[in-house]
Amino acid sequence: MEHLPPTRTERAQLAMMLEVTAYPKPGNVDRCHDYADTRLEHFLASTIFVRPAFERAEREGGRLGALIREAVRLTSGHAGGNTHFGAYILLFPLLAGGDIAGALAAVRETDVEDAVDFYAAFGLTQVRMPDGDGLDVNDPASVAAIRERGMTLLDIMAYSAMNDMVAREWTNGYALTRRAADLLHEHGGGRQAIVAAFMNLLAAEPDTFIAKKHGQAVALQTREHAREVVAGARTIADLDDECIAGGINPGSIADITIAGIYVALGEGWQWDC
Repeated sequence: MEHLPPTRTERAQLAMMLEVTAYPKPGNVDRCHDYADTRLEHFLASTIFVRPAFERAEREGGRLGALIREAVRLTSGHAGGNTHFGAYILLFPLLAGGDIAGALAAVRETDVEDAVDFYAAFGLTQVRMPDGDGLDVNDPASVAAIRERGMTLLDIMAYSAMNDMVAREWTNGYALTRRAADLLHEHGGGRQAIVAAFMNLLAAEPDTFIAKKHGQAVALQTREHAREVVAGARTIADLDDECIAGGINPGSIADITIAGIYVALGEGWQWDC
């Protein structure tokens, strides 16, 4: 029986589902453990609720800021809080553009209204902002400053790139997303390739979500411990236990892994082998 290739929307949903159900991914929700307030079911619910926004992006393109805001609205219907905000930042340009080159073209077309919509979406989440950030999503003066400066959404990402590796993808050509997709191809198909790609990224880059929550020293330490796992000097289960005990979750690496899965799926990577 001939199977049709998945649409962009289906690839994005698959990427979100496959990332959260792969295990073990040290410190993050997976099929083996939840957080106190956010469970696997909440992540899976988001993959379903967000579909209309994904379909709109695939069908029409449109303003990325408005699409991200709509995605946050659609996925606020469960009690698990923010599950995929960083992933939306990466996926919507890919959905609108089809691939990394198209995504980069899409982000260059953003304008001030995209930035304002993005800040409205950001304000609906509980995403952490670094202390001392000059553009506080909870301060109405920040929106006024964005308009006064004529900042586009790409400008906002460039402003945030130093402290946020997801925002950095918009300014560095989706470099880590490309690396994640390459790692998936390198490690073969299925769930274990996702875990291997995740661990390789965690061993290469200090996760900025960890840094915002626990400080840069903890992010660097987690990277070093991931390197020990990749090198075979400690077990992934040991690192998982350590991260869970310390409330350390590499959320930004997870978001980039999702984007990498999306790209790899479009290149023929097999998730169900």
